[in-house]
Amino acid sequence: MGTSKAFIKLAVAASAILWSQWAMGGDAVAQGNFDRSDQLMQQLRDADLAQAKQIERELALIWKRSGSATADLLLTRAQDALQAGEEAQAITHLSALIDHSPDFAESWYLRAMAFFKQEEFGLAASDLGRALTLNPNHFNAILGQAVILETLGHQEAAYRAYSKVLDLYPTHERARKSADRLRETALGQDL
Repeated sequence: MGTSKAFIKLAVAASAILWSQWAMGGDAVAQGNFDRSDQLMQQLRDADLAQAKQIERELALIWKRSGSATADLLLTRAQDALQAGEEAQAITHLSALIDHSPDFAESWYLRAMAFFKQEEFGLAASDLGRALTLNPNHFNAILGQAVILETLGHQEAAYRAYSKVLDLYPTHERARKSADRLRETALGQDL
């Protein structure tokens, strides 16, 4: 990949993440009924590590419920393709799923992961922003934004994103390690 093309991809990704964080104001209103997931998110804040892992699994199951047999089939095919390392095929299935169910946050999140694996950071950031608009508690989508920001060298913004994951899920191991690693760099600058 040429240097200018790589730079453009990185600049687009950073802009998309920073814009989505600003547009969400940190607290976008979720669409749909998230009563059970709201209860679980509250429990997650107070859970020890073992409890948190169980709650995370329950949330993943809830967040993967589309309410449509067609959407479930497309989601399964996309997950299988991702596990097989076939990102382009996963993107095809997830794009069809998004066309079918545009308010299904998990499809946007998974397509972002496929784009990230293809180093399409701008597209990944855009999809993560959409997933968070639909489900602002999706801590893995916030983590994805943090990873992209850190990859692009935006240490302060990455630290804030990791910290936001920890606000939702205080025992999240990867977010904790990453925040600890970036704390000195981020806090050494005016936040």
